[in-house]
Amino acid sequence: MRKLLTTLMLAAMTMAAGAQTPKWINNVKFTGYGMVQYQYVNQKDSSSNSFNLRLARFSLDGRVLKDWYWKAQIQFNGNTSNLGSSPKVVDLFVEWQHFDWMRVKIGQFKNPFTFENPMNPIDQGFMSYAQVVSQLANFNGRDGSHSSNGRDIGIQLQGDFLKNSNGRNLIHYQVGVFNGQGINVKDVDQQKNVIGGVWVMPVKGMRLGWFGWTGSYARNGEWKDLNGDSHNGKRSLQQRRYAFSAEYLWNDWTFRTEYAHQTGYGFKNRYQDSDDEKSNNADINYANGDKAQGVYALVIAPIIKNKFHAKARYDMYQPSGDASKQKTNYEFGLDYMFTKNIVLSGEYCYTHDRSALDHDYNTLDFEVSYRF
Repeated sequence: MRKLLTTLMLAAMTMAAGAQTPKWINNVKFTGYGMVQYQYVNQKDSSSNSFNLRLARFSLDGRVLKDWYWKAQIQFNGNTSNLGSSPKVVDLFVEWQHFDWMRVKIGQFKNPFTFENPMNPIDQGFMSYAQVVSQLANFNGRDGSHSSNGRDIGIQLQGDFLKNSNGRNLIHYQVGVFNGQGINVKDVDQQKNVIGGVWVMPVKGMRLGWFGWTGSYARNGEWKDLNGDSHNGKRSLQQRRYAFSAEYLWNDWTFRTEYAHQTGYGFKNRYQDSDDEKSNNADINYANGDKAQGVYALVIAPIIKNKFHAKARYDMYQPSGDASKQKTNYEFGLDYMFTKNIVLSGEYCYTHDRSALDHDYNTLDFEVSYRF
């Protein structure tokens, strides 16, 4: 499968670079980016000191006729041992864009949940997505699903409307129906996830948003119930989530904060491979209960406008819905743009994790990110 994905992408790149594009296809672009990382963590019994290939992405996108936009994107990671790693298709969709107030997207793409989820890792601004976004938008899902980069397979409607006197839209909406199983996996329980959000833009640069998520995550496997009786078959876990978001971009300043909450159990083991014994275990992780929540708040401030920035983030997540296992990160860093396509980032993070044996530890992270 990996060889096939790589071969197909290389063939597409060659066609984009050298073949004459048919008249009914236009604006075909080959783009991508990579992120190289050095990270030091001094957590007791879990320390690390390593250079990492965080990720590389290659994408093709373009338009068909006038109204149709399409995109295909593959991701490669340094770790290639399982389904959560690489290579993998992260985006493959087409979108009808005839109307501003109603665009229709179908394929595999980002879940319409939170402001941060749709951002690419460079523009997101920190060494990782906020914990609550990672867990509840399904980067590394709390439900036990495999790493899906915040994406799923489905269909979505979205649009902008209610223009002000300057022609700027004041309201955006998006709502989609998805398998609920993450990327590159078919539906298991034939139930669909419905995810959506709406935000208002009262002044230029400001967004205030509300999001909702209802559905399930399922797997085929074996499990024991609370009485110790064994079962085999299909097991679905209901998932209910909501989020509140706010962002303000002004004069190269960024302010963003989001809160999200979940109700619903997760599986004990993370799904990685259909042939893996642990992935076919459908026991529930009762230790974390059926609730989770988290919040983050960040600011990115220009030292030299559009060139050099200082940044700080408060990032808190409660996997059990209360403070008993709370993990809090306090992050501070600097970003320097050599050009618009090459960015050097440095970050210090102090972590207080009540669920770890070593509650308090430090992380240093340095990354070079580049686009083409």
